[in-house]
Amino acid sequence: MFALVIILIVSPLLILKDAEFGGADGQAEEVIAEINPDYEPWFSPIIEPASGEIESLLFSIQAAIGAGVIGYFLGYGKGKKATTSHM
Repeated sequence: MFALVIILIVSPLLILKDAEFGGADGQAEEVIAEINPDYEPWFSPIIEPASGEIESLLFSIQAAIGAGVIGYFLGYGKGKKATTSHM
């Protein structure tokens, strides 16, 4: 199973050597600019990350914290339910 995960991670990097792995936000900006060139964003970011890698890191940290919080509360609820049923 671990080898399959490694193959799935590495194979796009080997097959698509010169590809740009951009996010959905950048693609959405391009489509909006094509549809409506006069579009003005409602607001701008407070802090602009220095690079795409830092932006990806911050997004990954945010996702990990969210998954941890959800996992904690699901586990806490299941553990609490298990302890009350044995009393």
